[in-house]
Amino acid sequence: MIEAREGAEMSTQMLFNEIFTIVAQKPRWTYIRLDSDGQEGWVDAKMISPMKSKEYTDHKALLKTAAVVAMPMAYAVSENNGQTIPLTAGTRLTNYKDGRFEVLGVGFRIDPSMVCVKPWELNQQNLLTAVRFFLNVPYLWGGKNAMGMDCSGFVQTVMSLFGKSLLRNASEQATQGRAVMKLSRAQAGDLVFFDHYESSDKEEQSAAKITHVGIVIDRERVIHCSGRVKVEKLDETGIYSTEQGGYTHRLVAIRRL
Repeated sequence: MIEAREGAEMSTQMLFNEIFTIVAQKPRWTYIRLDSDGQEGWVDAKMISPMKSKEYTDHKALLKTAAVVAMPMAYAVSENNGQTIPLTAGTRLTNYKDGRFEVLGVGFRIDPSMVCVKPWELNQQNLLTAVRFFLNVPYLWGGKNAMGMDCSGFVQTVMSLFGKSLLRNASEQATQGRAVMKLSRAQAGDLVFFDHYESSDKEEQSAAKITHVGIVIDRERVIHCSGRVKVEKLDETGIYSTEQGGYTHRLVAIRRL
């Protein structure tokens, strides 16, 4: 949350087993900084579990080699009390082996088919396998799970399956990797960044700001979250929507991780 109050705007979502640093506290609310991408904000204090210094250090080391939930939604069962916990794609599973993982001494069971044990190679075939279950997930500002995602949350989640650590927002992600100068040189898995296509005026076009991001499937298609996760036409101008009968986003940059 950007403010310490109910109903405040959500800026991002924290997944199960993520770690963070406490920056400030007030009654009911805690201001945190996520280790994964540096995002900061207020969370309801009852939603987090404080860790001792050694627990934090040990857990941080385990996360570096953790398995990752690959499906938009999976369920883990606690060996402690038998309760079921929903987990979303990108959730990191520490001490994972053969359908079992452990968090701070508590064991959990999960369907192995839902888990990516090692990062996949980033190629078109694996990319299509990774994204097919995300199609039609609705857009949600600040979201990064199967109930709703924004454009950069979708890209951040999918890229985690390939061992790529991305910052949270599209404008931040555009600083990562290296530039690909032309779409004709792009390949599956490259990130494409856009401004909204609102004017043909050259002066306005020169003031382009990155507001949107997607993933290249091939040089004619992009998968992105705008309204919902979907595949649309891509060319040197930008994203062409057959649904809307025109361009919706103007291509600004291409980056390869």
